[in-house]
Amino acid sequence: MLLVVGAAGGVGSILLQLAKAITGATIIATASRESSQTWVKKLGADHVIDHTRPLQPQIEALGIGQVTHVASLNSTDSYFESYTELLAPFGRVAMIDDPAQPLDVMKMKPKSLSLHIEFMFARSMFQAADMDEQSRLLNRVADLVDQGYIQTTVGKHLGTINAANLRAAHQELESGRSIGKIVLEGF
Repeated sequence: MLLVVGAAGGVGSILLQLAKAITGATIIATASRESSQTWVKKLGADHVIDHTRPLQPQIEALGIGQVTHVASLNSTDSYFESYTELLAPFGRVAMIDDPAQPLDVMKMKPKSLSLHIEFMFARSMFQAADMDEQSRLLNRVADLVDQGYIQTTVGKHLGTINAANLRAAHQELESGRSIGKIVLEGF
């Protein structure tokens, strides 16, 4: 069972689709607004819980078992302790954000939990030995798009890049209410 925290954002919107198409896992997505809940269900979430309320009681109320994997896409420091409590032993947390507060990873030890940090530029920044893996992954995603498993995640198209549209994009992101990707063009 996979919990995706930050599921309605740009990364979460693709992750939901990939997880559904590739893994067949039961997916629990977090979303608080009705529009976000509708969005994540459309993209493959089996269940939706409200990230503004404690996660564990909501998951327990679903009656579907323990979470084995967490994709933490934002606010990892806010949810980290919850992850250590709700994850099944030997569960896994993957994160992409930069927590504002240090994480007490030793809370993971009693359950032998694993932490994976993903940074999409790591291969290119360090000229990794498996650089061609990025090509393989992108080709696999392209195949899933061609087969209709992955749909666009454009939430808003704000037009040409200029100062006003950049401000509008930042306001949308900072509001915490954006859904999908915000697009500006003409770079």
